[in-house]
Amino acid sequence: MNRFVICIDNESNPASLILGKVYCILPDPEAEAHAMLRVVDEDRSESDGYLYPAAMFAPVELPEEAQRAVMGANR
Repeated sequence: MNRFVICIDNESNPASLILGKVYCILPDPEAEAHAMLRVVDEDRSESDGYLYPAAMFAPVELPEEAQRAVMGANR
């Protein structure tokens, strides 16, 4: 699975997700089986991320340099 997604719907969580922002996702096969993604969001108080419906995001492929930038911004 792709490690990065872009938020395409934040209506139910505008304080935690920014529309159009790229987020890191963490592997969680159980969540994915229920059409959910474990996302490191704006809150960042939970290092294991939060679960959100997968429909709120679209997968994105990033060049290595962009991946490092996103990973650094999410720390």
